[in-house]
Amino acid sequence: MPCYEFEGLVPVVDPTAYVHPTAVLIGDVIVGPGVYIGPTASLRGDYGRLILEAGSNLQDGCIMHGYCDMDTVVEQEGHIGHGAILHGCVVQRNALVGMNAVVMDGAVIGEESIVAAMSFVKAGFSGEPRQLLVGSPAKAIREVSDQDLHWKGLNTQEYQALVRRSAVSMNEVEPLPEMEVNRPRLQGVTEVQPKL
Repeated sequence: MPCYEFEGLVPVVDPTAYVHPTAVLIGDVIVGPGVYIGPTASLRGDYGRLILEAGSNLQDGCIMHGYCDMDTVVEQEGHIGHGAILHGCVVQRNALVGMNAVVMDGAVIGEESIVAAMSFVKAGFSGEPRQLLVGSPAKAIREVSDQDLHWKGLNTQEYQALVRRSAVSMNEVEPLPEMEVNRPRLQGVTEVQPKL
């Protein structure tokens, strides 16, 4: 993985984390145990500190950045969907930020909350636990149900398993010229299905 020291600060990655080789870590970045960081994620700790706590995930194409003297934090079991941007914010324990959502400076996403895909959480927003946040600017439209939280938990378990699966089986290869006969399908570790 491209990993860069910046003004004497070297990223820290727990040995049980998985960081895809195309993700970029710069400077003041702290990656905790069992964290998954996907392809092309950019963690630019050249101003503020970036922290991913145990069991969280930051998926493909996500960006983390923040101002000086501010921490951008994804707490334990936080789940950050493809292409999301986190800037100077805190995503509390077991919360989910959906695909291509943006969470701005000083915002706090309450624990066990869900930010819908494509939503924009404005600077300084202070969320409560178990809010479903939707729109631009994002507003709480209802409480996150036990069923929602169960679905979120299954998805997070898949990424926690992906840490281990990627560490033992992901290898750079040359593509095949054609598909094999009876090509197997990959299986997850839970029964999670898309929420339609």
